[in-house]
Amino acid sequence: SSRRPRLTRRRALLLALLAVLIASGGFVYLWLFDGLPSIDDFERGLALPSTRIYDRKGRLLYEILPPEQGRNTVIPLDEIPAHCVNAVIAVEDANFYSHIGVDPAGILRALWINLQGGEVLAGGSTITQQLVRTVLLDPQQRAERTLQRKLKEAILAIQLQTRYSKDEILALYLNQVYFGNLAYGIEGAAQAYFGKGARDLSLAECALLAGIIQNAALHDPLSNPDSARARQEVALDLMLARGSIDALQADAARADDLQFAATRFPIEAPHFVMAVWKQLERLYPDRLYREGLDVTTTLDLDWQRAAERIARRHLDYLNHSTERVSANANNAALVALDPVTGEVLTMLGSPDYFDEAIDGAVNATLALRQPGSALKPFTYAAAMDPTRAAPLTAASMLLDVRTGFVTRKLESYVPGNYGLTEHGVVLAREALASSYNIPAVLVLEQVGVQAMVELAARAGLTTLAGNPNLDLAVTLGGGEVRLLDLAQAYSIFANSGYHVDPVMIRQVTQRGGDVLYTWRPPALDRRVIDARVAFLITDILSDPEARRHEFGVPSALDIGRPAAAKTGTTTDYRDNWVAGYTPGLVTAVWVGNADNTPMIDVSGISGAGPIWNEFMRAVHQGQPAQAFTRPDGLERVEVCALSGLLPTAYCTNHRSEWFISGTAPTEPDTLYQPVEIDTATGQIERASCR
Repeated sequence: SSRRPRLTRRRALLLALLAVLIASGGFVYLWLFDGLPSIDDFERGLALPSTRIYDRKGRLLYEILPPEQGRNTVIPLDEIPAHCVNAVIAVEDANFYSHIGVDPAGILRALWINLQGGEVLAGGSTITQQLVRTVLLDPQQRAERTLQRKLKEAILAIQLQTRYSKDEILALYLNQVYFGNLAYGIEGAAQAYFGKGARDLSLAECALLAGIIQNAALHDPLSNPDSARARQEVALDLMLARGSIDALQADAARADDLQFAATRFPIEAPHFVMAVWKQLERLYPDRLYREGLDVTTTLDLDWQRAAERIARRHLDYLNHSTERVSANANNAALVALDPVTGEVLTMLGSPDYFDEAIDGAVNATLALRQPGSALKPFTYAAAMDPTRAAPLTAASMLLDVRTGFVTRKLESYVPGNYGLTEHGVVLAREALASSYNIPAVLVLEQVGVQAMVELAARAGLTTLAGNPNLDLAVTLGGGEVRLLDLAQAYSIFANSGYHVDPVMIRQVTQRGGDVLYTWRPPALDRRVIDARVAFLITDILSDPEARRHEFGVPSALDIGRPAAAKTGTTTDYRDNWVAGYTPGLVTAVWVGNADNTPMIDVSGISGAGPIWNEFMRAVHQGQPAQAFTRPDGLERVEVCALSGLLPTAYCTNHRSEWFISGTAPTEPDTLYQPVEIDTATGQIERASCR
């Protein structure tokens, strides 16, 4: 009986111990596994891909960086140089190919330090552990330096090791690890720091990138090059110790003078990219940064680069040529678009986006500026509307003489021509082609400011319609417009009178391949002006003889094929413009200064003109010349070249002119009349002389 109590006590003790062990095991299990991310979520946790913006031919313009992430272009392991692979293994996990996902020696070392100091002060993380920490743990968990986090990390690393091969894990790591400056993965780092692809990295570059992984912010090569060089030295020493390289290679890498990229993040067509970016934020606010999009745009990168070269070269000529005084012309912008589809093919917001001295980041194609005489065609187009009681024709006689006008504010307005010259009796064709100011104001007074502004707004110049202070000076540029809008508006003359909306995005695709949006060319169904009016304006603006008096022949507006163009120059030479087109392309150019300081003796023909000319010639090279299409409902009539009326026997100077059917003159010329001359005086004979 004395033995039974002893057995009972022993059994109770064992049961109690078992209970403690079960409870402890349950506690440890909960401590380690409660809230442990599922390894099944690994692929979903991979760094979000950047949204990539391409030109129309599939060439990369820019990668939009996800918030708190960055550049992430995944490449296969066999495209990563062996030096980069060996450098990363040497620095981060020398036993990578021999352990089971965790390095027991490292774990024991971390445990011992944890017991001594109360927190994990030393590492021991393998590449596999770093990968699961980055992908599966949230930012708060990653920041913890505790034994619990370390053990959870080890469990996940072992689980990952059973799912993926060593090479797969290494490839995932090299495509995910953070290298600083928002560059994730070896490809993103190569582009961010060296402006090249990962496959082209040298040993010296690989060693530097591997060295900075442990603290990319502290060892930033762009802001702390000495620290980065020290880490490169560590990487080379470790590679040498492991036999990955020999002493000669190590010494050569140490002596290599690294050339870092000129900009942290390479970008093409920056002003265009930023405009597209804003559209994407509006259209896909959730998907833009979370899912990764491939965006094909309308831009032609070859044309864009041509515009940049041409603008820089011509500005350099204006400011530094020995042939002229420095023009103080520091900025230029160019827009080229398809007048039928509205596709923006080129958008140059300034010659150098990164030049703070000229406010290069400001997109001058979207800035409001005064366009000068570039608005005159809309005045003449409004006056030529065949539904008017007495529409203007290309042969209408106008007076280019000093004239006083009364504005809507009942104020006197006396415009003057460029160069302060007057030309007397001129036909509308010459007045518009040679850009005479006084006839343009005369025509606007007849047609009305409201009619002209409404037409321009329907074409795309909506900023004019929102300005209540416009008066007769608007036809000379007394209102602000955007260069992009001006190019859009000029499309009505190239496409037979239809409104088009500028478009910059052709297709948006999710990284998985699903197409979210595909642009289709719109139907031309929003008529702004009569097709015959569009043709008449085009015929005038493409007539070198009509503009001979003001611009000479040849001029910067002649490009060796049918093309129409109009210049614009504002007071004090603060802005100058050319807007012109062929049947398939509208190009508008602005030259000036972003801070609105005046240039010196630079007009539209000498400032913007040569840029427009050279660009149009460059992008049309190799294409057959195309004539403008003449619509039905036009007739060609012989008129007296001075009055625009039907010629008589006394008018010997004739010209052939186009008219909208029903608007041709029916009255004979009255300016030329027979008179008798007194031979004695050489004056007109009067009755009193007989």
